[in-house]
Amino acid sequence: MNEDEFIRGSGNVYADLGLPDAGLSQARAIIAGRIICILDERGLSTREAEKLTGVSHSEFSRIRNTQLRRFTLDRLILLLGKLEPGAEVSISISPAKTAAPAQAA
Repeated sequence: MNEDEFIRGSGNVYADLGLPDAGLSQARAIIAGRIICILDERGLSTREAEKLTGVSHSEFSRIRNTQLRRFTLDRLILLLGKLEPGAEVSISISPAKTAAPAQAA
């Protein structure tokens, strides 16, 4: 590939890098990103988030630093719910995209 060529990504950087559990990693990153946005929008420090939610400030600190390996998806959704009570989180699952079958000549 020369420097003028571009490769279009799939929309999931984890899958593009060939990492295992790419879908799960992307879902965790999306939820963590929303948590970070809420903290930023409200101007909350990790200590203030701890007081508000009862969740350790170190967990919010890990999320801010995108150290997500210790978090399950359901744990991140729970934290999001504590920051945004009543918010709905929806997850959709669709079949994997496959290439169109080759036509016989």
